[in-house]
Amino acid sequence: MRYEAPQDVEAAVRILAAEQGAYVLAGGTDLLVKLRSEMVEPEVVVDIKRIAGMKAITAEDGGWRIGAAVSGAEMGEHAGLVADWPGVVEAAGLIGSTQVQGRATLTGNLCNASPAADSVPAMVAAGAVARVVGPQGTRDVDVIDIPKGPGKTTLAAGEFIASVFLPARGARSGDAYLRFIPRTEMDIAVVGCGISLSLDAEGRVTAARVALGAVGPKVILVEAAAAAIKRRVLDEATLSDLAEACSAAATPIEDKRGTVDFRRHVAGVLARRAAVIAEARAKGEKA
Repeated sequence: MRYEAPQDVEAAVRILAAEQGAYVLAGGTDLLVKLRSEMVEPEVVVDIKRIAGMKAITAEDGGWRIGAAVSGAEMGEHAGLVADWPGVVEAAGLIGSTQVQGRATLTGNLCNASPAADSVPAMVAAGAVARVVGPQGTRDVDVIDIPKGPGKTTLAAGEFIASVFLPARGARSGDAYLRFIPRTEMDIAVVGCGISLSLDAEGRVTAARVALGAVGPKVILVEAAAAAIKRRVLDEATLSDLAEACSAAATPIEDKRGTVDFRRHVAGVLARRAAVIAEARAKGEKA
């Protein structure tokens, strides 16, 4: 196995494109586990942390561009990012232990392509866009379109994600992410739900995105759930319709962590709770 630490994107792409057994190292919290478990045998590991911008959180077009090697802990220490997208930051902060959060990245969580990844539903709800670089140049891809299924992505040979862009939050807007796990911490989600919404002056929902994790082969953007709450205040009837739409959209498996019916029910419960938190944040209230 060979280790490479290129100084620019072009060099990283050349190495990745030339080697079939090349793996990207950003935080390494997934890759190192797989190496030690002999799940993968790389020909070369390409460390992207020395490339300019990979460790930066930068204001852009009213939103935030997050470099591929920015850790969850670094996100949590960035006041502007936390103020605009607390749900995304909180979701990233749920990945593993405190030690893991000091290394784990949004892009690593995304490219690991686990259906139960915590940060991905939150990013999808936020309308996040991944910047993909590769032999054919640069392209921007909606985060929801990066995972293809468990452990598989849509990235082509030689491509890697250089950054994730979170758009401008907008006035009277808020987001939230919640998950259910059997233990109190350091577990993967049985169900996860991310919600982002905007309100008008009367408290009616003007825009919404609702995403579910761990209840399908990849994150589900539940358009029916967003439609159920648009142009309405989040009263009991609206929240019930939201929950029903999320439960109906869930297509979970059944295993020792939960039955199909349980996971569908929890999807609705989490959607209700996340919506209430996002609404409070949109109103500038403590949540």
